[in-house]
Amino acid sequence: MEIYLDNSATTMCYPEVGELVYKVMCQDYGNPSSMHRKGVQAEHYIRDAKETLAKLLKANPGEIFFTSGGTESDNLALIGCARAGRRKGNHLITTSIEHPAILNTMRYLEEEEGFRVTYLPVDANGRVKLDALKEALCPETILVSIMYVNNEVGTVQPVAEAAKIVKQYNPSILFHTDAVQGFGKYRIWPKRMGIDLLSASGHKIHGPKGVGFLYIGSDVKIRPILFGGEQQKNIRSGTENVPGIAGLALASKMIYRDLEMKTALMRELKGRFLEGIKKIDNTVVHGLTDEGSAPHIISVGIAGIRSEVLLHTLEEKGIYVSSGSACSSNHPSVSGVLKGIGAAREYLDATLRFSMSEFTTKEEIDYTLETLYNCVPTLRKYTRH
Repeated sequence: MEIYLDNSATTMCYPEVGELVYKVMCQDYGNPSSMHRKGVQAEHYIRDAKETLAKLLKANPGEIFFTSGGTESDNLALIGCARAGRRKGNHLITTSIEHPAILNTMRYLEEEEGFRVTYLPVDANGRVKLDALKEALCPETILVSIMYVNNEVGTVQPVAEAAKIVKQYNPSILFHTDAVQGFGKYRIWPKRMGIDLLSASGHKIHGPKGVGFLYIGSDVKIRPILFGGEQQKNIRSGTENVPGIAGLALASKMIYRDLEMKTALMRELKGRFLEGIKKIDNTVVHGLTDEGSAPHIISVGIAGIRSEVLLHTLEEKGIYVSSGSACSSNHPSVSGVLKGIGAAREYLDATLRFSMSEFTTKEEIDYTLETLYNCVPTLRKYTRH
């Protein structure tokens, strides 16, 4: 039996998406910049994809820009807007528990380009402290970036509320959200929520790896960080990844079909898992467990067993999980998110992330719990105290 509970790291492609990607790669393989029929055919895939994503976001097709994934989208949003807005100010704001694609980009802007960055604290559940946001805003602030869903503990940030605070202080301050873990789980409408820029990734929503998009509001001033053939209005040069873009659009359309039913089923399974994990002594669930948490992410600290040891024990039983974020590297390290929420010391290197998808079943959850009931006491016996 093989059980995949690492869907926040990556997801299985919908079979229909795989078939479409193959078709575009091997049949409709023209360069969208070419003027002949093959090129026009390829360009149609891009146009249709923009229309699909714009409809889901209640945005305009011209506000959708395709990238190589969430990391590039985050980099383009932060670096491109920071450089474009430098004459207005040099102050940027983010949270202390963002994805490395945000945190490392902010550190680059701070250390190499001279911007001042404020890293907002979060509470014990991982929610950004809005009072700290209010205090951090100043006349020099030009951009605020707050993630939609935390990738490790699943906390849903009060993005609309935070954006409102920012816009009330100064409407010209740009608001960006890394929605890589939120797009496909929530209906996100940037214009209604005060979001100027939004990042998303294909492989988190049963689409292909190596493709994502950045929503850029029509009034946003941004500079390119890649230079070349001036594709996509010269915002993101380079021949478009047409197979990936077509696959991303189809995956987006499919994941939003019956979305409420899918998320309700995942939330039901999450509740089943949370009830079951209570039977194991000395465990803690990080973050919120109610509607303030994402339906698909569960972060569990199991004291007395190193996360890497438990991860590989589960792997031997055919269960695949993660020890935090799988997006930074495959080298285990103490989670900055767990530190940020003030997790107890015994859980910093003893936490696993279980993340579901619409394909996860009750039987898989029950088998995972039963496996934990059997292996945790045994592993604890051999732990050095």
